[in-house]
Amino acid sequence: MAIAKVIEVIASSSKSIEDAVTSGITKASETVQGIEGAWIKDTKAIVKDGKVTEWRVILSITFLVH
Repeated sequence: MAIAKVIEVIASSSKSIEDAVTSGITKASETVQGIEGAWIKDTKAIVKDGKVTEWRVILSITFLVH
C-alpha cells in the first residue's frame, strides 16, 4: 500500500499560468521527492493599468511517502 501526502504551494509568473505552475513544481521538487501530480486550486491575475502583469496559482502537490 502506498501513502501519499499533499502540500500547498503558491507560485507566480509574469509570463503565463503554465509558467507559474511549472516554476512552483520545479521549486517544490528541490526538497520534495516523488512528486506524482498537482492540482491547480486557484488562479489569480494581478492587473496594473488595465494589463495583466502577473499570474498567481495555488497548487496542491501530491507526493508519495516512502
